[in-house]
Amino acid sequence: MLEMLISLVMLNVGVLALVAAFNSGSLAIQRASRTGTASTLADTQMELYRALDYSAIALDSANVTTANGDSTYAGDLAYSGTQVTKTCTGSPSSVPTACKPMQTPLGPDHVSYRIHSYIKYVTPTNGRQIKKVTVVVRLTTSSRVLARLSSYFDQSTGR
Repeated sequence: MLEMLISLVMLNVGVLALVAAFNSGSLAIQRASRTGTASTLADTQMELYRALDYSAIALDSANVTTANGDSTYAGDLAYSGTQVTKTCTGSPSSVPTACKPMQTPLGPDHVSYRIHSYIKYVTPTNGRQIKKVTVVVRLTTSSRVLARLSSYFDQSTGR
């Protein structure tokens, strides 16, 4: 009887260790899935800017004013009080995606993400002004950054 009790306790410990390993693996896969989706969303947003001419790379003035009031948007390292802005065509609901500083799309995993875009002028040592575009993706329920992508656009190349 004692041997049976000891073997059941050992079996129980082994089963609990397996359950913990499966739970940990499941959480790691979920985290990797969200990071992968966020990276894809950031890359898709950056591709919108890469398709534009240099002069068209800017954020909508009215939407930037609204975004500045969002603490997560304004609290990011890429934030600048002097974003590159212009008046984008269309009503507030039909402003082109590349002009929006904040978006909340539903990802293919049916999770809602926040895409924040930042555009500011940077002057490197050669003195020519370029635009730095940074795209940051987070979950709508968290301020933790899942993906961050930056790219520089030079007027001399037109893109």
